[in-house]
Amino acid sequence: MTTAEQRRVLDWAAAHHRDLPWRRTRDPWRVLVAEVMLQQTQADRVVPRYEAFTAAYPDPAACAAAPLDEVLRAWSGLGYPRRARNLRSTAQRVVAEHGGQLPQDLSALLALPGIGPYTARAVLAFAFEQDVAVVDTNTGRVLARRAGERLTPARAQAAADAWVPAGHGWAWNQGLLDLGAERCRPKDPACSGCPVRRTCAWARARWPSPDPATRSAGVSVRQAPFAGSARQARGRLLRALEGGPVRLLDVAELVGWAGRDPAEVDDLVQSLLADGLVHRRAARLHLGGD
Repeated sequence: MTTAEQRRVLDWAAAHHRDLPWRRTRDPWRVLVAEVMLQQTQADRVVPRYEAFTAAYPDPAACAAAPLDEVLRAWSGLGYPRRARNLRSTAQRVVAEHGGQLPQDLSALLALPGIGPYTARAVLAFAFEQDVAVVDTNTGRVLARRAGERLTPARAQAAADAWVPAGHGWAWNQGLLDLGAERCRPKDPACSGCPVRRTCAWARARWPSPDPATRSAGVSVRQAPFAGSARQARGRLLRALEGGPVRLLDVAELVGWAGRDPAEVDDLVQSLLADGLVHRRAARLHLGGD
């Protein structure tokens, strides 16, 4: 039986449901692809890449059989390419150990490459419709502000789990994701009309400083500037490698690091080699680690 607060959230979610392609499926692989793509990437950027990627790799077997360089090319532009490598590794493990089907068990999902607590629970909730709670940066803000205090990961997960209304895991979690993204925003939250407004400790206290969501479990913090960073340089080098091998001598110029300490350029190359995203043959780099 749902509480009045839970019913308000579910009613709000039904009225404000965002129509996203991964919400139209319960296929575990497609749900996993979407959740991995959505890590640190906005939904509007993910939509076209999700549709193209799942068309190319409609199931774990297709992704597992594909060369890594092809998977990386399909991922190009989304950033954080280790996610693509881990997704392919997961597909290979699923084929080898689970008969090509993603497991419905939390511990089994957590054992797969690159799958953490949020992603594992998202697969259980959004593919298998289990009554588990997912805690990301959006829901983390709702939880902390509702509690009126910063939460540790364990407390945030426990509070989220206890809040899920039985039999409504899919709709509940999707609704909280939307609520955090559209109403309980990092700055200038739109508390008027929020279904949690009546029970939100922070709002009831008239929004005192500091915001309890700051540095609470699951809530992201501001990243270092992207321009000039190693992340930007790695992306530039991987995009260059999509067109073919690159000479080691050309790396600094290709990534915009001409004149930088050669040791920094070498560290950049070594990081990509260590991540298995590139491999070296003689004095050239090639896309893919195998």
